[in-house]
Amino acid sequence: MRIIIIGDGKVTYHLIKKFIAKGYEVSIINPEQEYCDYIASKTNALVIKGDGTNPYSLKQAGAMKADIILALTDNDPNNLFICQVAKNHFQIPKTFSVINNPDNEQIFKKLGVETVFNTTKLISILIEQRVEVSNVSNLISIEEGRLNISQIILQSNSPVLGKSLKEIDLPHDIVFGCIIRDDQVLIPKGDTKLLEGDKALIITLPEKQAEAYNVLIGE
Repeated sequence: MRIIIIGDGKVTYHLIKKFIAKGYEVSIINPEQEYCDYIASKTNALVIKGDGTNPYSLKQAGAMKADIILALTDNDPNNLFICQVAKNHFQIPKTFSVINNPDNEQIFKKLGVETVFNTTKLISILIEQRVEVSNVSNLISIEEGRLNISQIILQSNSPVLGKSLKEIDLPHDIVFGCIIRDDQVLIPKGDTKLLEGDKALIITLPEKQAEAYNVLIGE
């Protein structure tokens, strides 16, 4: 597999090392001579001193035979242009880009960038997955945060205690995955009643989480 990376800094350096260790052929394009010399001295990557938005630099880096291109600069317009040139001019199958402004995510996707790393969203998701708020835990986010699985522990003040699922007015976009009760895992049905201490696993769209919490824990 041939990978072209346009970027700099420690993240790029460690990506290069990781990819080479896996047996991939890696090229790096960077305009700074000092950084190029450093990468060349530390790795076996093909190092091109140049502009990643320039088709000539991409050709030097092996774009004609590349399988993946990663645009990792701190300039979103440049990253977008790099991916478009890679896809349309060199027919590189897979394009990956970092975006620095979260508002640009949909623009990148509409213009054909296959995978977009929204650093703001990714950091937010990682924090939410690892931080518990009282009796609520975000367990996992799927498809870059478009779907969430959360665990809610029902306590004595929960407004749904003693009620069956069919008696609870949950929004249609919220799904009960299962209930963990003591050492048992229950697949909930309409007549399943909720008890204090139950751990309810729910599947929601991010924008519906607040509604689910309001129904199940009253806040």
